[in-house]
Amino acid sequence: MTDINNFSKNRLVNLFKLSSPSTFYPVAGKLIPVFWVLTAIFGIAGLWVSFFVAPVDAVQGQGYRIIFIHVPASWMSMFIYLVMAAWAGIGLIFNTRLSAMMAQALAPVGAWMAFLSLWTGAFWGKPMWGAWWVWDARLTSELILLFLYLGFIALQASIDNPRRADKAGAILALVGVVNVPIIYFSVKWWNTLHQGASVSLTKAPAMAQTMFLGMLLMALCFWMYSIAVGLMRVRTIILEREAHTDWVGQLIEVKN
Repeated sequence: MTDINNFSKNRLVNLFKLSSPSTFYPVAGKLIPVFWVLTAIFGIAGLWVSFFVAPVDAVQGQGYRIIFIHVPASWMSMFIYLVMAAWAGIGLIFNTRLSAMMAQALAPVGAWMAFLSLWTGAFWGKPMWGAWWVWDARLTSELILLFLYLGFIALQASIDNPRRADKAGAILALVGVVNVPIIYFSVKWWNTLHQGASVSLTKAPAMAQTMFLGMLLMALCFWMYSIAVGLMRVRTIILEREAHTDWVGQLIEVKN
């Protein structure tokens, strides 16, 4: 029993140390290549299955294949926002430096996913609905999500004091969380042009197995990509914010 307690304490101590920017920086540097390799593996496999193996849709024809980019981007835009808001909330409550840096690093990644979701959705919507844009509930709430990301980025950039910027950004991020379930449930709550979810955690996929496999692989690719870019960005932010510390000075001396 004592050994188990000591192991648990050591794990907590290691996690606490990892929350320090100086400790997390080299760990992130080691993880980045791993996630880039996984991005390439899942991306190549996903694109191959999605565009060359998955069958042609009986109704939408070849044009449906854009969903293998559109749907994972949409999923990630919502998921990243929740993770960003969680990091921002932890930073706001516990005043931890790394948490706020993680939130700041994820914001542009999430904004890119939201933009990609809207852009690919427009290309999908034109042949299917006959219009590039309609004020559909899901489209509108996804656009609001993009504005929330951009607002978070702009708000932090407009405040010189990093601590004040983190607090203001955290409040905005936490308030904006309410928009995520609106995006997800908008198809059920309102009469929209969007079809219901083809993939659900509680039901079997309403698509061919190869289509589902392609969707899963592309979702994993986008996930690995988001982590890789997020880690790269947070390392840059750490260096910017910790430039006055001795460990950053020593790091710069070693590189020079």
